[in-house]
Amino acid sequence: MLRFLHSSDWQLGMSRRFLAGEAQERFAAARLDAISAIGELARRTGAAFVVVAGDVFETNQVSARTLARALDKLATVPVPVYLLPGNHDPLDAGSIYRQAAFLRACPPHVRVLDGEDPRRVPEVDGVELLGAPWPGKHPAEDLCARALARAAPPERGIRRILVGHGIVDALDPARERLEAISLAGLEAALASGRCAYVALGDRHSATALGARGAVRYSGAPEPTDFDEIASGRVLEVELGDEGDPLVQEHAIGTWSFRYLERELTGEEDLRGLEQVLREIPAKDRCVAKLALRGALSLEETAALEALLEDLRASFAALLRHERAEALSLRPETLDPQALALSGYALQTWRALEGEAAGEGEAAAIARDALVLFHRLARESER
Repeated sequence: MLRFLHSSDWQLGMSRRFLAGEAQERFAAARLDAISAIGELARRTGAAFVVVAGDVFETNQVSARTLARALDKLATVPVPVYLLPGNHDPLDAGSIYRQAAFLRACPPHVRVLDGEDPRRVPEVDGVELLGAPWPGKHPAEDLCARALARAAPPERGIRRILVGHGIVDALDPARERLEAISLAGLEAALASGRCAYVALGDRHSATALGARGAVRYSGAPEPTDFDEIASGRVLEVELGDEGDPLVQEHAIGTWSFRYLERELTGEEDLRGLEQVLREIPAKDRCVAKLALRGALSLEETAALEALLEDLRASFAALLRHERAEALSLRPETLDPQALALSGYALQTWRALEGEAAGEGEAAAIARDALVLFHRLARESER
């Protein structure tokens, strides 16, 4: 039985525009720490090697610090690691895999699948890797199909693993991408024995394709966005001499992306939202996005803003999905006399009330201004 780990889409050096300051630093560090977690998983499961199916780095121009730390982490992995250039880090003239800093510090057990010739794993008998590296950002053909067509069939007793990167045509209904990988072609290669397993990258959610479950996306080891269903995973793959592969998902991710839709109509709903947000674990590694609907009074809206402001420091990021949000003020308004307004302040309040009663962007701005006005007035009374 051959056992190995399949990973992809580390995208070391990735940044996220909604993460500021130290949150971005922690996000980047978690992606590097995932390498250590993969190494520990290899040790624990007895995996013979690790394949990383593309997009190891976010770009070919990552910082010297990111590269140095990545290679230091890779040096601690106790088994051979095979890296495939993908669309983020293609094997072009400026490839990171050809830069002096990489070549000088790359540990000897870390190897780049930089060609299409089948490659034996010297530490393991009876297995070879067939890589389909990206030669540039915009290939004009199915690179997996090209690699399979150019390689002779594996010798008897050799189990071949195809390592590729990109969208499979079955997941690309428009069929507009020239580089889309033919699922039928992969299934035919598996059926004919030209490969025993297809390790893919590009899709950040762990995904099994085909009738035999031998075509797999590993997903990213740390999640990167809200639409990822099964991210933060690494696959443990077992290949026997016969039969379909046995694949087990291991969750190693430490970050989370949570999309919360809530209907708010009053104080009880606000308390419910607060409870949900406060119960989220590891908030410092959570990016939460809220899509709020319903109608609140001006005072309740101010309470909502105060709540979110109070919680924001606990989260890596706490965002509002403005395009999906449909939260409005209820028709009733507060008595400005309760805020002890007079003179110019009272005139301004009345003017904003009039504008807020309308529709469109100007009315939305006026409502936001009333909320801020109310909050500041309340705070000045304390």
